[in-house]
Amino acid sequence: MFQLFHNVNIDWLGKRKIFIGLSILLMLAGMGTALYRHRFHPNGTDAFNLGVDFKGGTVVTTRFKQPPTVEGLRAAIDTAGVHDAVIQPVLDRPGEFLIKVPQMTAAPQPEAIQNQQVGVDPARARVGQALKTFGEGNAEIVGTDAVSAVASSQLRTQAIAVTIAALIGMLLFIAFRFEWTYGAGAVIAVFHTVLVTLGLFSIFQIEINLTVIAALLTLVGFDVNDSIVIFDRIRENRKLYRRMSLYDVTNLSINQTLSRTVITSGLVFLSVIALVLLGGETLRPFSLALLMGILFGTYDTIAVAGPIMVWWERRLAATDRKAIGQAAVGTRNAQRSNANQASRGALAREQKS
Repeated sequence: MFQLFHNVNIDWLGKRKIFIGLSILLMLAGMGTALYRHRFHPNGTDAFNLGVDFKGGTVVTTRFKQPPTVEGLRAAIDTAGVHDAVIQPVLDRPGEFLIKVPQMTAAPQPEAIQNQQVGVDPARARVGQALKTFGEGNAEIVGTDAVSAVASSQLRTQAIAVTIAALIGMLLFIAFRFEWTYGAGAVIAVFHTVLVTLGLFSIFQIEINLTVIAALLTLVGFDVNDSIVIFDRIRENRKLYRRMSLYDVTNLSINQTLSRTVITSGLVFLSVIALVLLGGETLRPFSLALLMGILFGTYDTIAVAGPIMVWWERRLAATDRKAIGQAAVGTRNAQRSNANQASRGALAREQKS
């Protein structure tokens, strides 16, 4: 097997306090930003920039013969009464734009839009009115996707449920395949990756949609797979080096699998970088979620999962030693009590005789 690193001897667990501190800092920064945006921001923004899938709204696909600039299209849409629209050029189809419009009510509307046919979505009607300003026949609406508030709420609930179910499934699998302490360490590491990624999405207000959830679920599997490789090596080394402490075995196992981790994550990282740079605006949230997840997933496989597992096993071992010590003390006390009772019985028999 190709080895990128040879004779690596890094004390990863010796730096666990630095790693755990950095992880906590990143999670607090993300959660603090989300809380600030939701509760204390002067304009009352949302904690996360939810897309149409989760917030409700309309995506209008338009095609131009002579495409305008994004700024010009945005100005026309604002004039038609549609604010906070997200406009994304479709890179592989020149002249096409995706216009994402927040949830809108049917009233009040300009007289020109009220004259549209009954039943037309108000967002689509307003966008259609804006497109007419670029010349008759120059622009057309080729597709409309609308998500109601009720449907978007259901999608949010289902996305959260699917993510939690995936994490629970991973925990049960690793607990069955190894030990429950290994599963707990791996799942906590995955939680770390997901929370840090969502925190960065909140900080930079990157849109969260269904493709981002798909990316997070992909990262759950990728992250746990890396952890399983290291845990499997730990289990093998504990059999080979029975006199070595768990601390040293874990460091040895991480160093032995470091080449595999870097090569695998590095190749995926290169593919994701290409997706970020060349995938276009439509895939940008998905590719950014993958990029952040690959970076932090590789980090927490080394710096979070192993230390948590070692800490947990040490706590269990200390609890077992304490229980054994208490049992031994209880046994000695019982033996002393029995001996004292026997001595008193013998003394009483002597006095009677």
